[in-house]
Formats: sequence, C-alpha cells, structure tokens
Amino acid sequence: MQTVLITGANRGLGLEFCRQYAAAGCEVIAACRRPEQAAQLRALAGQYSNIEISALDVADLVQIEALAASLAGRKIDVLINNAGVYGDQSGRGFGKLDYQTWASTLAINVMAPVKLAECFLQHLQRSEKPLIASLSSLMGSMADNTSGGSILYRSSKAGLNAAMKSLAIDLRSSGVGVLILHPGWVRTDMGGPNGLIDVEESVSGMRRLIAGFELADSGRFVKYDGSALPW
Repeated sequence: MQTVLITGANRGLGLEFCRQYAAAGCEVIAACRRPEQAAQLRALAGQYSNIEISALDVADLVQIEALAASLAGRKIDVLINNAGVYGDQSGRGFGKLDYQTWASTLAINVMAPVKLAECFLQHLQRSEKPLIASLSSLMGSMADNTSGGSILYRSSKAGLNAAMKSLAIDLRSSGVGVLILHPGWVRTDMGGPNGLIDVEESVSGMRRLIAGFELADSGRFVKYDGSALPW
C-alpha cells in the first residue's frame, strides 16, 4: 500500500488530496496545525480508516522533527508539501511592506518544505519510488511576471522553486524524485471564488503527474495538466 504524507491537510487542496488518496486505498498521513478544529478532515477520517491525522505547524521546525521521529521506521512514498500562506495584504505593498509577515511567509513556503524533505528523507528512502511533490505557483515564475505586486508570495514561491530544483539535483543519486507543481487557479480560500477550476480537477491532475513520475522528470516545474512552466 502506498503511503502519502500531506501537509495543510485540513482544507482546500490538502483536504482533496486526502480524500482522493484515501478513496484510492492509500495510507494517508494528514498533517495540519489544529486537528481538533479540522472538522472536515475529521469527518473524512471517520469515513476512511486509512487516514491518520497528525498535528503539525510547519512554521515550527521542532514540530517537523518531532513528527518525523514519531513516524520513525515508517515508509513514505510521496511527501506532498501543500501547506502554504499568501502573506500579501491589501494596502501593504511596496512602501508599506510588513517585513515580519514576509519573514513568516518565507519560513512557511520555503524553509518548511526543505525541512520536511530533510526530516523525512529516511522515510522516503524506504520506498521503491519516493517522491517529494511541492505545491508552488505560476506566480513564482519570474518569466511570467508581467503585473508586479504580491512581493511576499511571489518571492516565496520563486524561492521554493529554487530550493526544490537544487534538491532534485542533490537527491537524484539517492533515487528520491522532486516535482514542483502549479495547481492552477483553483477555487479555494486562497484562490478565491473566481478561480478557473475546482479542487477535484486540480488534484486529479496533480495525482496523475505524481503517479506517472519518473526520476528523469525530477526538478520539473509543471502545471496540474502536465504542461511545462517557465522559471
């Protein structure tokens, strides 16, 4: 049975990843900050006995270490770095930037996925086909940026792309793959009601990419439909 660890599993894309992987018969480790408040996730776990809920605030590196230690000896086939924040606020653009929020955004969107990769490397190496899948955004593409703004979010996703590209190179010899995914503009709390696709379509597409992943694809930056994206 394939085991998938999903961060930010309590809502949106994370919750849908849990639903689809659980329905497919995978063992799902669903991590979120406050499981006691995650009503939808808890309800989903009530439907599927193969969902295991774990408390994890990815901004707390010690908590990441503790979760990895608690799962010592377990195999993880796919680590999905889904947890993330937008950071940017209306009226707090250039000239009025909130640097403390920017630091927090970078910690959650960039540092946490790398720390998770470090802490769960041994778990991944127990798999025959290990993969780290990190959810980025087209807004992290510098080539695609024609509108400016969203400095906090754009810089964090560009940083995530750079870090994951390096991990893809560094981990290739150990057989651990890295995939950088753009989920599309999805109708979620972060994406808003005007998104072009729903969570089911986005996650189904990303799951197909994960299922078909080969090590030769490691380090690619791709959209949920498989199309390559510019850096």
